[in-house]
Amino acid sequence: MATLVFVLLAYIIGSVPSGLIIGKVFYHTDLRDYGSKNIGATNAYRVLGAVPGLAVLASDMGKGLLGVYLGKTAGLAFGPDDPSCVVYFMIAGGLAALAGHSCSVFLCFKGGKGVATGLGVLLFLAPWETAVVFVVWCVIVGLTRLVSLGSVTAAVLVPVVMWLFGEPVPLIVFGAAAALFVVVRHKENIRRLVQGKELKAEHLGKK
Repeated sequence: MATLVFVLLAYIIGSVPSGLIIGKVFYHTDLRDYGSKNIGATNAYRVLGAVPGLAVLASDMGKGLLGVYLGKTAGLAFGPDDPSCVVYFMIAGGLAALAGHSCSVFLCFKGGKGVATGLGVLLFLAPWETAVVFVVWCVIVGLTRLVSLGSVTAAVLVPVVMWLFGEPVPLIVFGAAAALFVVVRHKENIRRLVQGKELKAEHLGKK
């Protein structure tokens, strides 16, 4: 029962709509009314500017980190002498936080696309692989200003880089599942990328 409480708590934390709260409380702006109408860091930057965009990014990443930490805590309580058990619980906590972010109980089970929260999860589980894919993301976004292109490319690379680094099979499977999740959540962005209509990462204000 205690284990389920930890996982449920990870989901609840993931469900907290950081971008919506930061926009409304500090900028009196509902991000769902402007730009891409997404509550993630990219739209926060697009609508509100760099500082709130970074604040949303940090908050959403924090949800992923905390989700994995709660999973680790539950795993250590359930199977303190079984490292593989702890890894599975960490993955479960990360998945719960990711599910909460994308299907928030506070937003009628709607939410963001999971990139920043997934980045937080990955940072806890595989920091070196995170560094590699983050560099790839930065290069792509820096050259094209298309965050969605960088996010999808980086996500697809995650399981590949994990395999190259010799990570355990459960982590590679998680990386592949997370990559698929990100791609599916970005299907409309991919369609706009193909059509040449995708919004770039630039501060536009309330448009």
